[in-house]
Amino acid sequence: MGTTSLWQNWSGTESADPARVVRPVSAGELAAAVVAAANDGLRVKAVGTGHSFSGIAVADGVQVDMGGLDQVVEVDSRTGVVTVEAGMTLARLNEVLDAHGLALENMGDIDRQTVSGAISTGTHGTGDRYRGFAWQVKGLRLVQGDGSIVHCTEFVRPELFAAARLGLGAIGVIAEVTLQCVPAFRLKAVERPERLGAVLEGLDVLVAENDHFEFYWFPHTDRTLTKCNNRYAMSEPSRAPGRLANWWTRKFTENTLFEASNRVGTRFPGMVRGLNRLAGRVWSAREYTDVSHKVFTSPRSVVFREMEYAVPREALPEVLEDLKAMVEREGHTVSFPVEVRFAAADDVWLSTAQGRRTAYVAVHQYHRHDHEAYFKDCAAIFDAADGRPHWGKMHDLTAKKLADRYDRFEDFLKVRDAVDPDRRFANAYLERVLGD
Repeated sequence: MGTTSLWQNWSGTESADPARVVRPVSAGELAAAVVAAANDGLRVKAVGTGHSFSGIAVADGVQVDMGGLDQVVEVDSRTGVVTVEAGMTLARLNEVLDAHGLALENMGDIDRQTVSGAISTGTHGTGDRYRGFAWQVKGLRLVQGDGSIVHCTEFVRPELFAAARLGLGAIGVIAEVTLQCVPAFRLKAVERPERLGAVLEGLDVLVAENDHFEFYWFPHTDRTLTKCNNRYAMSEPSRAPGRLANWWTRKFTENTLFEASNRVGTRFPGMVRGLNRLAGRVWSAREYTDVSHKVFTSPRSVVFREMEYAVPREALPEVLEDLKAMVEREGHTVSFPVEVRFAAADDVWLSTAQGRRTAYVAVHQYHRHDHEAYFKDCAAIFDAADGRPHWGKMHDLTAKKLADRYDRFEDFLKVRDAVDPDRRFANAYLERVLGD
């Protein structure tokens, strides 16, 4: 029996008032919920932890709360192949992998998302030799629009697998995910402030010589914080930050102090330049070594809005110069740093790195600041560089424009037409980005 509930995503950019909410605890219950929705003429949308900024998870019919599907199905420590239920969070998954001497090959900077939500929206980390999360998927068990439960891999129903492993929730509701994991490893993190000009001048070396390189540029300044993470065996001793140092950096500086700074900048916009310069100094140099996921991820309590585009790697320097000039020319007040990451090309149909080496540029705005004009001007720069927007973050592109940016877009639509002709899994966001 379903319940009704108002829903809002983490950032407050999207909300929903579904007809009912269900929380299945098995694939069978999930399938029954889809059949019941079809009998009532309702659409179905699975929801994880609400970390997407876009409307991709907004339900207008039946909202499926995936929190009840969070169990381990199978772990093979020898091969590194791991199957879990789709509602498991990445944080919980990392605990499971730790216990078996395994790890995810690469991660983004938060671990609150569900496994299915992360793969379905194109979540990625950074590293010029590494690919997005969907690349690690080796098999899926999903419920289709008619309530049937199907299994797909690269060799079993390969077209369905190619579409569903980054399927935007449009191909069905994922019940289980099989991942190819790797032996556990440590990361040595080296973080230091650098001038933007120096980073761009040495960018090719920084990206090539570090396993996972990224940097944050503070608008209205030429300051950046660079992060170089390199992989070591678990035999390398851990040199994790002490409790006080960790509290100072991750809890106080990056969250409590940053929240206070943004509140001041909201009330007194003229102070943002100075506050950004101060942030570039406070986020100071440090080095530490720890198990991989503890370095990849950080707590994030400051609420913000985010837009991220994937641009061709070679276009990045010009994109950043254009962003820097635009912010000053248009008089935007931007208190959040711009995050820049990197990824190898892949062949996942709707991956933002499909077919090309990629640089990711993410722009943010504090939730109490107006973001619309700034994001619109940023999007114009990204669009001029043939950028592809992150599916789980804010953008305004439609199917007509997106089709031109993905070689396999039409193939994806053909699979969708075949498995969900009634558009049981559609919503307003999917109607915009995939068409009716």
